[in-house]
Amino acid sequence: MAPRFELVIRAASALIDGQFRPAEIGVDAGIIAAISDGQLDGERCITLAADEVLIPGLVDTHVHVNEPGRTEWEGFTSATIAAAAGGVTTIIDMPLNSIPATTTPAALEAKRAVATVSVDTGFWGGAVPDNLGSLKSLHDAGVFGFKAFLAPSGVDEFEHLDDEQLSRALDEIAALSSVLIVHAEDPTVLDAHANTGGASYHAFVESRPDEAETTAIERVIAGVRRSGARAHILHLSSAAALPALRSARAEGLPITVETCPHYLTIVEEAIPDGATQFKCCPPIRDATNRDALWQALTDGDIDIVVTDHSPSTAELKFAGDGDFGQAWGGIAGLQLGLSAVWTEASRRGIPLEKVVGWMSRGPADFVGLGRKGRLEVGADADLVAFAPDATFTVDAQQLLHKNPVSAYDGRALRGVVRRAWLRGAAIGSEPHGQLLSR
Repeated sequence: MAPRFELVIRAASALIDGQFRPAEIGVDAGIIAAISDGQLDGERCITLAADEVLIPGLVDTHVHVNEPGRTEWEGFTSATIAAAAGGVTTIIDMPLNSIPATTTPAALEAKRAVATVSVDTGFWGGAVPDNLGSLKSLHDAGVFGFKAFLAPSGVDEFEHLDDEQLSRALDEIAALSSVLIVHAEDPTVLDAHANTGGASYHAFVESRPDEAETTAIERVIAGVRRSGARAHILHLSSAAALPALRSARAEGLPITVETCPHYLTIVEEAIPDGATQFKCCPPIRDATNRDALWQALTDGDIDIVVTDHSPSTAELKFAGDGDFGQAWGGIAGLQLGLSAVWTEASRRGIPLEKVVGWMSRGPADFVGLGRKGRLEVGADADLVAFAPDATFTVDAQQLLHKNPVSAYDGRALRGVVRRAWLRGAAIGSEPHGQLLSR
């Protein structure tokens, strides 16, 4: 007799082995137990709508949840509900802007103690001047790697690394076989281009020029070459850094690269003066730069797309009444990343399977979660019903993250997440996410 599965999901189009085809997914004990073209028997059977495709749950490795300490900015409950609504079934939380920052095992435990989550959630540790020499304790506590800033982070409790400290961190991380994930902007370049702020978006971009990224990334490349440590460039915004990265990777250096939906979908020319909801660091640059980032993605020079979901209160986001020097920087995009990227990708003729790969299997493999981000036997049954041709207009007031501020407010997007399952269970009002360790 054929086995009877706890759950069977039938789809006219499912993303299997990088291609869409008809499939039935049999789920037992939260795991994909079978994939078939034929008729599977299930205690519960769900058939997707004709306009829906089945894709793996996305994995977002760059999320600022901010709890504890700045829960008014976000929090695990709101962040993970928003994630699920955007088709994200696994997140890795950044070590800031929570208080305390995740730079000690005690701080990690404090974060884990308050994390009630609707999607599976792991944690990055931080590499700051004060904890160099003791990163092993955080590594042993289960963080997925270590984040460092090369320029001031914006919060006092997470200090940046200078050249000597970066070298020490890379040596320590190499010995742990871990990874350093780097906010790569150079403070000397930033100081040289500092201005008095104001409402001009172009002036804000000029205060954080391409050179800030290229110089910092060259420092990381040199450090990786010397130490042998693995490094990852966070939120690449400047295409000017791509030649150096391409050369380093061709050399065999273990460097990976991410970019974010806002760099792929929004351009400097479309941002009005005073519109501080678009402020982020590094900044959103011009259309020519955006085109180059897309080309780098399709060429394989950029590995993954993750949101850098970095929310704050509306009061902070609009501080200074349009003054980019005073407003807090960060884009809250966790719920909208897939739709935003798919909207622009489809306009460029890039297929959905490419987009999903950049946002699911790619990030999962980056952090070593081999059972996430894929529809294959033995993987977690993290599944998303996605309607790629459905459209909607973003209303920031209706988004599920804590504060109703969005750089995407009023934008018409293509692609709607209809339902999501985490290990075969529908994600709803009762949180059943798990806390992950490396």
